[in-house]
Amino acid sequence: MKKPTSRRGFLTGAAGVAAGGAAAVALPNVSRAQTATLKLQTSWGATSTFQDLARQYVERVEAMAGGRLKIDLLPSGAVVKAFQVQEACHKGVLDAAHTVTSLWYAKNRAAALFGLGPVFGANASQILAWIHYGGGKELYQELVQGVLKLNLVGFFCMPMPAQPLGWFKFHIENADQLQGLSYRTVGLAAAIMQGMGLKVSQLRGSEIMPALERGDIDAFEFNNPTVDRRFGAQDVSKHYHLGSYHQAAEFFEIIFNKDRFDGLPKEHQAILEYAAEAASTANYGRAMDLYSTDLRKLIDEHGVNVYRTAQSILEAQLDSWDKVLERLNQDPFFKKVADSQKSWAERVAFYDIVNAADHKLAYDHHFPGKLPF
Repeated sequence: MKKPTSRRGFLTGAAGVAAGGAAAVALPNVSRAQTATLKLQTSWGATSTFQDLARQYVERVEAMAGGRLKIDLLPSGAVVKAFQVQEACHKGVLDAAHTVTSLWYAKNRAAALFGLGPVFGANASQILAWIHYGGGKELYQELVQGVLKLNLVGFFCMPMPAQPLGWFKFHIENADQLQGLSYRTVGLAAAIMQGMGLKVSQLRGSEIMPALERGDIDAFEFNNPTVDRRFGAQDVSKHYHLGSYHQAAEFFEIIFNKDRFDGLPKEHQAILEYAAEAASTANYGRAMDLYSTDLRKLIDEHGVNVYRTAQSILEAQLDSWDKVLERLNQDPFFKKVADSQKSWAERVAFYDIVNAADHKLAYDHHFPGKLPF
């Protein structure tokens, strides 16, 4: 026999159903943030590989925000020049920028330690880990907001592979052959290479080819196999030297006008920060695909000779770094950041070097004779 339903039981059940229905309706509409659009300019040209990597960041932000946060991605020159994006963000002319600290390190040499700095034994991924977990993030904030008094918030993304030593007229087999050569590089790397006896010209990319044609420079470095190939380096040189300490751990810097960032809902702030971590993985994967493909094309289609930079050159770079560091460490804040990074490298690189498998041995086992060294 069916038990009769009491009036109280009926009302309790109905209330439960109503509450459940309301919850079901509310679930798809969790985000309460209003739609916002940010104007972000990069320091890269519209067809640059780096512009594509910036786009990966934008795509992840918009996807995670469910359409409530839009980014208007602009190439270099759309609003300001590549070297002016930091100042434009500080003043609110731009809401955000995708750049690298090497473009503004002249304001404070400590910026070099977030993209141009010395190699203490840690690779780019491990220095990016220092930024997240070793105090680098806080030191960067102190530099930008405390020392430089800039109205900015910034995040880091993409541990870049070491930049090649570059393109030469002939195979450079030892450090002595570099003496007196006219060489193009930029930033703090100029001091490193000058300390090794090279004559350095800090030229923009567009100035390199004319300088080569005039004989003003003998050699140059630009960035990576994909960028170098698109730039046409293979048309002026057939000797490409990979592996160097002059720029071995660089990252993209994604900056925001602090007032604009602080005015966003907390969920949007979190998306902008953590999308940088997501894009870091995406950027690195994309770079590995592109750089390796273009290196093979340089060899197979353009007849480029690829070399591993000689040990004596790497040792000379480290010796030069020692002298540059001694000079830069006279600045107390630079030394504070450098000491933090060096302490991190001492512990983290020790673990990695002792523990890591010998990938060269494994590669030689499966692909004997492929490596150029």
